[in-house]
Amino acid sequence: MAVIEKTAQKSKEVISYFNPKVWKEKGLKWTLGFFSVTAIIAVFVLMFIWSTEPAPFDVLENAYDLTGTEKGQTLVNGVVTTATLSRLVSTLLEKPGGFIENDKMPPGVMMDNMPNWEFGVLTHIRDFSLSMRDDLSRSQSQSIENKNLVQAQIKFNIDSESWMMPAAESSYKKGREKVNAYLNELQQGKAQFYARADNLRTLLNKMQKRLGSLSQNLSASVGQVRINTDLAGDSGATQSTKTAEQQYIKTDWFNIDDIFYEARGQAWAILHILKAVEIDFKGVLKKKNAIASIRQIIRELESTQETVWSPVILNGSGFGFVTNHSLVMASYISRANAALIDLKNLLKEG
Repeated sequence: MAVIEKTAQKSKEVISYFNPKVWKEKGLKWTLGFFSVTAIIAVFVLMFIWSTEPAPFDVLENAYDLTGTEKGQTLVNGVVTTATLSRLVSTLLEKPGGFIENDKMPPGVMMDNMPNWEFGVLTHIRDFSLSMRDDLSRSQSQSIENKNLVQAQIKFNIDSESWMMPAAESSYKKGREKVNAYLNELQQGKAQFYARADNLRTLLNKMQKRLGSLSQNLSASVGQVRINTDLAGDSGATQSTKTAEQQYIKTDWFNIDDIFYEARGQAWAILHILKAVEIDFKGVLKKKNAIASIRQIIRELESTQETVWSPVILNGSGFGFVTNHSLVMASYISRANAALIDLKNLLKEG
């Protein structure tokens, strides 16, 4: 009986093996499994591609390309600086993956390094557009604002995480269109760009504060005791809330790479803005004997854009066995900030 039962069981197994319905079910499972694995691989490949930081660009060539001017011809003063602002916005919108910070679907929603890089660039797009609106396009405080720059500055300040009605990308595109409209006005002699020492100092003052904050945040990766110097230099100064004379500041482990890539983005944007400034403010810089100073800042910022070979941002102690990428970045940014302060003094007193 046992032999007969085993034979019957094997016969059923053989029959079920050749049953088309069974094979259809197995085929469906294999198909779903194949597509699932393929989708996961595709997401990781896209994450890798979209995480690639845009390469630096030549600000002068960019101005020629954007204005349709033949290379070698003299450009209207302010064109290189304005074209650089337009290119910074285009980079955010047109790099691989487009603008990622407001993505709600994979792989964008799973990424954090590139969105922080984007935020760093966007910070200086906003600062720079405000300087263009308030200072660089106006001669004195009583002069009239340029309408295109007013609209551009407003469009760039929409919430970067907005993804519908209106989406951040659509607002930034409209802001870029207004910048390009101002650029056309410059070429047609219908708008002004004032390359003055006081206007440049106002722009550099914004950059100095950004770089100083970045340097502090990067250095806090290993923890540091900060002496309160908020009221230093003014015996009559007061502040709203009393703070301790010393504070221990340390960046949370999960935020170290976020701060690092935001710093990379800010340095990338400032690098191009200063290269444009060197061209459009050449007369002012030469008169103040400050060309070497701005080139020193540019050199330090170029060092911040060197390739990161490690797959993760390392956070070793100060003189420990493992390197600390944040401290290296802080070193370059601190030197750039010190040179920036020297440049401001030259523009004021030189």
